[in-house]
Amino acid sequence: MTITLRHETPQDIDTIESVTASAFLNAEHTDHNEHLIVNALRDAGALTLSLVALDTQCLGDQHIVGHASISPVTISSGESGWYGLAPVSVIPDFQGKGIGSMLVKQILTELKSLGAAGCVVLGEPGFYARFGFVADDSLVLLGVPAEYFQTLAFKGHVPVGTVEFHASFSVTS
Repeated sequence: MTITLRHETPQDIDTIESVTASAFLNAEHTDHNEHLIVNALRDAGALTLSLVALDTQCLGDQHIVGHASISPVTISSGESGWYGLAPVSVIPDFQGKGIGSMLVKQILTELKSLGAAGCVVLGEPGFYARFGFVADDSLVLLGVPAEYFQTLAFKGHVPVGTVEFHASFSVTS
């Protein structure tokens, strides 16, 4: 297995949708709309970053096995330059092989290089802590357990306020 990462292309859109739906098919704590969220973010021009992970087979044929995206968030204090990491998807047969970690590391590196102030994520604390995310009661996402909403400041401090993800996260069909 050889994994390479690159930015999505228009030809990847259908496969990204399939990969994302597959990745969350049996996941806990999901409405199974993650693939719809990615499409809605793209349609709204709100995908700041969108990376795919490709598995290069022995004959050089490449297959997308993972995807990660970044989009802007709004903070009630008016602080700018903050983004949300979501969703991060890896097809079930490739989960647990480090692909999700590769995607998160690369997308955070690219986000920092864009001059972002920080990033938030709603996800498994044990997974995201390895990248520096921590639960911080300064920033709140209403309606979710505080330990699952985590922040990572790239510069300065973590602002105080309530976070709202892009409206695309409300898509249901």
